[in-house]
Amino acid sequence: MRKASYWCLGLTVALGVVTTRAITAAQGPSDRAIAALAQDNGNGNAYGKIRCGTRDLDEATARAADDYARAMFAQVGGSRAAGEAPIPVYWHVINNGTGTAGDIPDSQINAQIAVLNAAYANANAGYSFALAGVTRTTNAAWYTATNGTTAERNMKNALRQGSADDLNIYSNNMGGGLLGWATFPSSYASSPKMDGVAILFSSVPGGTTVPYNEGDTATHEVGHWLGLYHTFQGGCSNSGDLVSDTAAERSPAYGCPVNRDSCAGKKFPGADPITNFMDYTDDVCMDTFTSGQVSRIDAQWTTYRNGK
Repeated sequence: MRKASYWCLGLTVALGVVTTRAITAAQGPSDRAIAALAQDNGNGNAYGKIRCGTRDLDEATARAADDYARAMFAQVGGSRAAGEAPIPVYWHVINNGTGTAGDIPDSQINAQIAVLNAAYANANAGYSFALAGVTRTTNAAWYTATNGTTAERNMKNALRQGSADDLNIYSNNMGGGLLGWATFPSSYASSPKMDGVAILFSSVPGGTTVPYNEGDTATHEVGHWLGLYHTFQGGCSNSGDLVSDTAAERSPAYGCPVNRDSCAGKKFPGADPITNFMDYTDDVCMDTFTSGQVSRIDAQWTTYRNGK
C-alpha cells in the first residue's frame, strides 16, 4: 500500500478550437505557513502537512483539458494500442556533491521504477516504465530548486531528454516542506522543456523521509504527469476531480484516517478515497487507482503524449 504529492499546468478550449497555454503556477506555502504546520504536526516534520507546492487547476481549465482529451480519444475509437512499449524514464540526480545524501545510488532508482511498475500494474492501467538513462549533476542552485524558479528552468533546459512520451524525473532536495511536483500532459505543447516530474530525493524507496519513503511521491507525481488531478480537487462539489468513481473529498487526507467522510449526505455517497494514490496520505496507506482514473489517463496520454 502507498502514497504521494504535486503541481499543475493546463489548457483551455474556446469555440471548439484548442489553445494551449501555460497556466501560471500558484506559489507554494510561505515559510511562515510551513513553520506553523510543522509545529502543529508536533514532530518537527513539515512533510506531515505540506506535500504540494501549487494549487489545483481551476475547474474551467481542468474541464477544458479533460473535455478536449475525451473528444480526441473518442475519435480514435476510445482505446489505446495494445502492447505499447514501456515509457522511457530519464532520471536526473541533482546532488550537492558526489557521494552526498542527494546522490542516490542506482539501486534506489531501480527500486523506484519497480514501485511505479507495481502501482500501475495493480491498477490494470497498461502502463509500464523502463529506465532509459541516469544523469548525475552537482549544482548547488539546482539541488534546492523548487517549481516556478529560475533554477528549475535552468535545470530542465539543460537536462531534459526525449519528447512528450518520455518521462523525465528530477530528484533533489527541494525543501520548503515539499515532496514533489509535476506538469500535466496538456502543458507539453507550450512548454516542452519544462515537462516532467520532480521529487524529493529522500522519498524514494529506502529514503529517510518517513512516512513518505516507499516511493509513492513519484507514483502520485507520475499520476499528474499522466493527467490525473488530486482526489480532493473541487472539494464537496459535483465535478470534483472530474472522475466519477472517486468519492468527493473536502480536503486532503493525512496519515491513514480510515472511514473519513468529509463530504457527507446522500449527494456525496462513499467515504473519502484515502487509499487513492492521488490523495495526500502516507505511502503505506496508498494502493489504488480507479477504473475512471485509468480511462482519464488513456484519453490524456493518447491526446497529448503518445507519439508527440
